[in-house]
Amino acid sequence: MEFPVLDTEALLELQAQRARLIDVRPIDAYNGWCLRGEPRGGHIPGAKALPAKWADYLDWIEIVRHKQIQPDETLILYGYTPEESRRVARRFRQAGYEKIWCYDDFLTAYVPEGYPLERLPRYRHLVPAVWVKGLLEGLSVPEYDNDRFIIVHAHYRNRDAYLSGHIPGAIDMDTLALEAPETWNRRAPDELKAALEAHGITADTTVVLYGKFMFPRDTDPFPGSAAGQLGAMRLAFIMIYAGVRDVRVLNGGFQAWIDAGYPISTDDVPKRPVADFGAPIPAHPELAVDTPEAKQMLAAPDAELVCVRSYREYIGEVSGYNYIEAKGRIPGAIFADCGRDAYHMDNYRNVDHTTREYHEIDAIWRRNGITPDKHLAFYCGTGWRGSEAWFNAWLMGWPRVSVYDGGWFEWSRDPGNPIEVGVPAG
Repeated sequence: MEFPVLDTEALLELQAQRARLIDVRPIDAYNGWCLRGEPRGGHIPGAKALPAKWADYLDWIEIVRHKQIQPDETLILYGYTPEESRRVARRFRQAGYEKIWCYDDFLTAYVPEGYPLERLPRYRHLVPAVWVKGLLEGLSVPEYDNDRFIIVHAHYRNRDAYLSGHIPGAIDMDTLALEAPETWNRRAPDELKAALEAHGITADTTVVLYGKFMFPRDTDPFPGSAAGQLGAMRLAFIMIYAGVRDVRVLNGGFQAWIDAGYPISTDDVPKRPVADFGAPIPAHPELAVDTPEAKQMLAAPDAELVCVRSYREYIGEVSGYNYIEAKGRIPGAIFADCGRDAYHMDNYRNVDHTTREYHEIDAIWRRNGITPDKHLAFYCGTGWRGSEAWFNAWLMGWPRVSVYDGGWFEWSRDPGNPIEVGVPAG
């Protein structure tokens, strides 16, 4: 036998001895989606997500090291099929890992017999490509009980990103429709109402958002035009704030659709305006924090401002933007590193642009003192990265999470606001 196979009793015994479980199913299944018709969704408690899809990547071993899976650990691999578990097991063996077991009864024994599973609390709002495809084909898809949906291709000043290829039937939405370029904050309620109505969106519409990643560069006049999935997260935040009751984000954005091998369209799909949004805006004002409240939160023992910027921005080496001169950070804010720069969320994404395993984000935040018992307001430079971090916390079910909408852009423009630079003491 190429790799020893465990039954469920042996799995539980080895797990109690601190063996490392590896879930090789798609990240969406790990989060909670039932992709093979299983009666319950989620993953075995304590398991790490390492989809078999990634086994083909040249930097696979770097992903493994980033997840701190050590060669001296006992590994138990499970998935939907024995074939995908063996595929990943072989990669581990090639990399020098020796203590490898496989568990093949996840679907046939573990799930149906009621053993514990964990899942992302609001996983239904982070959808797989196959779910979107089923929606478009008129199939009965799980976690959906509406009769009206719209697929929205998000972009910033970049309709070419949409016209060069998008999900069939999707309309485009420029982020400028919902945020004002003078401040980069969310637009006023009447403007949001008009924009949503012009795009055919009511409070009862299921909105599926996604963007296209196009390798943003700081030297571009508008780097955000190439960071479409970040734009989708920003639109998701503002729509939920406004009162759209069922907002979904395609996990992995347009790349996930391409990776699944699904067809694309270059049609310019017309928008079909509606007469009325159907609810007061904003429905959730508590989700947005402005500067006066941000200052109150800095002084409050049960609140934190969370800085979702790169380290170079945080210590004041760069402002992060070609239109912001001031460098530094808001004193007292907790650092929650986004990644390399203002247009990448490396620390919140997997290599295929899907959202990172939520346990890993949770662990990073808690190590930095970012905990769900506090009111948290995530911010960056202008709101995009803060919105993505907020979306992660919201998906996890953290109860009091907001976006400090003004962020560094607004804070740094007021000469009366304090600024810190350099490496923090201690």
